Amino acid sequence: MTHIAVTTWSLEQTAPTDLLPAAAPEGDVRIVRAEVPSPEFSRFLYASVGGDIRWTDRLGWSHARWREHLERAGVETWVAHDHGTPAGYVELTSGDDGVVEIEYFGLIPAFRGRRIGGHLLSYGAARAWDLADRWPGLATTKRVWLHTCSKDGPYAMDNYQRRGFRLFDTKVEEEAEVATPGPWPGAFPA
Repeated sequence: MTHIAVTTWSLEQTAPTDLLPAAAPEGDVRIVRAEVPSPEFSRFLYASVGGDIRWTDRLGWSHARWREHLERAGVETWVAHDHGTPAGYVELTSGDDGVVEIEYFGLIPAFRGRRIGGHLLSYGAARAWDLADRWPGLATTKRVWLHTCSKDGPYAMDNYQRRGFRLFDTKVEEEAEVATPGPWPGAFPA
């Protein structure tokens, strides 16, 4: 089995004023919260966005596991639509003591390079900061964080930093190299 070195960078914002919003793209781009937990839709987003960049950790999740995750207090999925078509998403997960993770963020490949990503990240980070307003009983957000890695797109780190996220940790680990799964088995050649 072949192994590759993967660098993971963790970034954070520690105040709402850290957020540096991107301009909204031209055209009919809307961001809407998926308020009804739907394992099918969330798996579609996960596989479609991450299929070409080797997101594999949730591919084996059962329907019940997806539902359990999505029904947790403080888990939200915000979906960008371009002319009514899902273009990408940001998933927020509330942790302890007012810490919110942008657990997943990205665009379906056909929608990359259209200035949607900066806008979606800006919107998602703003929703992380006001998450407790929508979830009575959750602590007010004190910190928003995320991680990206060397397997992600070439513009990911730059987008995070331009939105006001600051690097706080870097790790390099060896990982088994896996085939690009695509949005469904066999979608991309090996």
